[in-house]
Amino acid sequence: MAEKIKPERDSSAKFRKYCRSIHSHLSFFFVGVILVYAVSGITMNHLKDFNPQYMISVENYTAKGNYPHTHNFTKTQIKEMLEKVGEGDNYTKHFYPNSSTMKVFLKSGSSFTLNTQTGEADYEGLKKRPVFHQLSFLHYNPGKWWTYFSDVFAICLILICLTGLFMNKGERGLIGIGGIEMLIGVAIPILFLLFL
Repeated sequence: MAEKIKPERDSSAKFRKYCRSIHSHLSFFFVGVILVYAVSGITMNHLKDFNPQYMISVENYTAKGNYPHTHNFTKTQIKEMLEKVGEGDNYTKHFYPNSSTMKVFLKSGSSFTLNTQTGEADYEGLKKRPVFHQLSFLHYNPGKWWTYFSDVFAICLILICLTGLFMNKGERGLIGIGGIEMLIGVAIPILFLLFL
């Protein structure tokens, strides 16, 4: 004769089944956002060594022309100098901070400085770093709608954590190895807060 399943055991199994289902669906749905925050978070942890948003290149050279030169560069002449560094179309305006220096503002955020006495040019190029720039852009909450979506994502992360705690039973669950792993995981940030 088959053993009769106790109601509490049946409801417990159903609860774990729901936990597994919710955990699985939310994990699949938010995998893209998790990767966005994980990868951009790693890069932000190492800002001293790596700029995740921009690649910076520095170039020093002597511009063609007759020098010393007075402060009467035309827009056309400046654009010709900028062509050498690929910024000919990014000219905005220029000014002379002192008697021997011309600075050029560029749309790209790069900078160009010319010594009007010697022709020595200093170019600091600023280019968006592919992929990482976009990930960082999203990490910093670019707008109202992304903020709303991020809030929903954060709430769902809590659900993913909670359902993960209860979807297994026995030695794989809270009363077994799972509980030990949870305690260690909670203890680590607490220890950092206490000793850092």
